[in-house]
Amino acid sequence: MWYEVVYNKRNILRLRSGRYAFTEKEGYGIAKIILEKNYVGSVITSHINGSILISFDCSQKSLTLNKNRILKFISNINEKDIFEVDDTNDANSLKQLENEFFLKLSNMVIGRVLFDIFIPIPLKSVNAVYKSIPFIIAGLKSINQWKINVAVLDALAIGGSIYMKSYNSAGSIIFLLSISDILEDYTIKRTKSTLQSSLAINIDTVWMVTKSGEEIAIPLQEVKEGDLIKVRSGGMIPVDGVISSGDGMINESTMTGEPLSAHKDKGTTVHAGTVVEEGNIVISVTGVDEQTRINKIIQLIEESEALKADIQSKAENLADSIVPLSLIATALIYILTRDPMKALSALLVDYSCAIKLSTPISVISAMEEATKHKIMIKGGKFIENYAEADTIVFDKTGTLTKSIPKLAKVISLGKYSNEDILKISACLEEHYVHSVARAIVNEANSCNLKHKEEHAEVEYIVAHGISTMLRSQKTMIGSEHFIFEDEKIPLSNKNKKIIKENTASYSTIFLAIAGKLEGVLCIEDPVRSEAKDVIQKLKDLGIKDVIMLTGDSENVASAVSEKLGISKYKSQVLPEDKAKIIEEIKEEGSKVIMVGDGINDSPALSVADVSVAMKNSSDIAREVADITLISDDLNNLVKLRLLSEGMLNKVQNNFKAIVAINTSLIVLGGLGILTPSNSSWIHNLSTIAIGALCTRSVLDEDK
Repeated sequence: MWYEVVYNKRNILRLRSGRYAFTEKEGYGIAKIILEKNYVGSVITSHINGSILISFDCSQKSLTLNKNRILKFISNINEKDIFEVDDTNDANSLKQLENEFFLKLSNMVIGRVLFDIFIPIPLKSVNAVYKSIPFIIAGLKSINQWKINVAVLDALAIGGSIYMKSYNSAGSIIFLLSISDILEDYTIKRTKSTLQSSLAINIDTVWMVTKSGEEIAIPLQEVKEGDLIKVRSGGMIPVDGVISSGDGMINESTMTGEPLSAHKDKGTTVHAGTVVEEGNIVISVTGVDEQTRINKIIQLIEESEALKADIQSKAENLADSIVPLSLIATALIYILTRDPMKALSALLVDYSCAIKLSTPISVISAMEEATKHKIMIKGGKFIENYAEADTIVFDKTGTLTKSIPKLAKVISLGKYSNEDILKISACLEEHYVHSVARAIVNEANSCNLKHKEEHAEVEYIVAHGISTMLRSQKTMIGSEHFIFEDEKIPLSNKNKKIIKENTASYSTIFLAIAGKLEGVLCIEDPVRSEAKDVIQKLKDLGIKDVIMLTGDSENVASAVSEKLGISKYKSQVLPEDKAKIIEEIKEEGSKVIMVGDGINDSPALSVADVSVAMKNSSDIAREVADITLISDDLNNLVKLRLLSEGMLNKVQNNFKAIVAINTSLIVLGGLGILTPSNSSWIHNLSTIAIGALCTRSVLDEDK
């Protein structure tokens, strides 16, 4: 395994193998292998730039020896030694959050039980009165605003129980309503934790360029505005800034969603979280730590009201609509029987307890289940919108396609065969790490095309191409601009026609030898293998219209839509037009899901009824989107549809059960068959039972 040592001080060792050296899961596998050494304390890998951060758990005396051991060990790791492992780092923080939640919940439950057993009745009375004050105030505020809602019923039920000296009943109602608040708080914190971990940048040391031109390694936290930071090929940019010298190909897929890197030179802005695929740049820092765009987005997530679980929709509306009926039933029972105990039996049957408790539990259960399938949802209302949507709109690049360039075909235009064209191209491109070069080299390897180093030292012109001497002939490979405009290679009408007929739906790289155009390499962004099947399944689940939007040409859009079975698409769509198209679809009465990944998709994501960002989406797309796929698998869109529909069915079934059970209790209490205490006990027991059933897995039930 190739690497370079980028940091080696005290008990910390950081290595870098370069971008795409290993996948995310392979990185976790590498970490697991290294952690088997008893002198290693911790290992953190980053597949984005091929970084391996190792801390050693050993005495100073053996530190150097163990570092040398681990370097030798890593050097001997080969491809067959690396295996995929699921990440466990984020699980630790989530586990801590869950432990805190269950501790708080268990303390509340145990405290309630012990309180009932050991606290004298006079103190119970005082405690019930004290805890009832916020609920009674909320009820009075609603009455003052001429609203007869759940708050009024809660206040009357609690107040009536206290007036009739049924303190246990009052305490039970307060207890169940308090649990609902804990559940909502847990939902918000869990969502924040997962979103923040997905946006984090794991870099601890950077190279600062001093006034004398010397490069020194300093901790990232010591970097300040105006400092000059050097980032080499394969390195992640850790700060926001402007390039002061150098140039390079910057992979901004996390920012733009586009698979191909963009050329950046002096004076252009770069952002933290993007990667230098090739070239070396020196950045004048304009934003670091909390000032970077990515950290500002984390702050926005912290403050976002959209994270709150939506328990104010159908649940509260239904509970509010039942309140007048519940009050009328209580009044009628009292008028007909003149028995305050029978009336209290009816009043203690509080529909809102079960509704307000079961609904957030259903939402949390669905969100928890979604997280297990690597889907992050910002709030309950987005699950509902996803279930009710009848139209889904896909961005093409990075969403329906893999966003990983691949060599589609080779076209020979001269005396060389297709194999020769590919072999020569791979021979030149293997010296560089940009995505198109990898596509060419990977295809040559898969075709088992071997070659010898027969060319002179290559000269690379950033964002243009490569020039060298091959068998005493000047050989160049690169873009259309480089070959035909810069190098003035002639293009005959015959070749122009061949190129036009064969490359309309591809990006193209040209190979010229001895002043003559010899071949064309066609690069494509292949569609995801699961995309067609996912689209059909979504249609089977009630999605009426599937639409694809792309900025690509009509030929590319038509070819992709035909492969995927999409009948509606729009090509050559500008980023600002995507949002207009979504608005037009909504105006026609459709409920729209928008799925995208780039900064250019953000306006459309923000106006859709519910929006979904892909795993490798730009940070802005993640900020705007209501739902984020943490796994790079479109099948999760189908799972999410099943999950959201299952959650809605669960909530609706809860409503029916709650109304049926509690209405029966009101009737039985009014007839005197149930006493107030029995009515309260059955009511609370049924509420807990319904709440427990809400935690059952929706997707497992479907199986």
